Amino acid sequence: MRTATYFFIFLNLSLAVFEEPAVYPLPFLVTSLVEVLCLLVFFGRLTHFAKVTLRNVFWKDTKNICIMVAILLSLIDLAIYGVLRIYNVRSIRWSRIVRPIFLINFAESRQIRRAFRSIRNTLPEITYVFLLFMFSLLMFSLMALKLFGERNLQTAEGLPYFKNYLEIVFDLYVLVTTANSPDVMMPAFDFSSWYALFFIAFVIVNTYIFMSLFLAVVYNNYKKHLKVMFGGLNCD
Repeated sequence: MRTATYFFIFLNLSLAVFEEPAVYPLPFLVTSLVEVLCLLVFFGRLTHFAKVTLRNVFWKDTKNICIMVAILLSLIDLAIYGVLRIYNVRSIRWSRIVRPIFLINFAESRQIRRAFRSIRNTLPEITYVFLLFMFSLLMFSLMALKLFGERNLQTAEGLPYFKNYLEIVFDLYVLVTTANSPDVMMPAFDFSSWYALFFIAFVIVNTYIFMSLFLAVVYNNYKKHLKVMFGGLNCD
């Protein structure tokens, strides 16, 4: 039973690879039938669990309620999406975001729930570091707007360079990962090589300081909650 549950959970999650927009698209009828099959298996597993559990215990368990709500939302979304396709109305499958609920809330996924609970308990403690990082990002974006916004610079594609504040925030956010480095700074660097100092300072502060601090806080707090959860066992 446990192996079958894991198999259908994996099958349900993997449908995202084949549903529009998809890496390997399959007809809607195929993916919908597979999803309905998975939901029937989940409902049957939940019904089986209800048969061997006291009624008041079953209905007080939040996990069971979450699974039932996820099944209901998935069926409603599937029906609405199918009707809209008949009338050639473009829509999206918003119920995809509830599929991980099946992975977390079934009784067999106890270890996953423990890890998820540790992550949830860690989030409030990293909020302050995240807010400091966002404040730094917003301030650097404002400085970039003042430095480059009025100089009529253009990107390699001929688009305005650092004219819109929200676009600057997104570009600098990507720069934290260095994914768009050094392309994002080349228009400013071509105008004056001294402007490279702005991007060097940004990378030092946000990538090397804040990201390292953020990682350290996440790791230490997650390890602390795991130790508490497992009764003080060494989690290294």
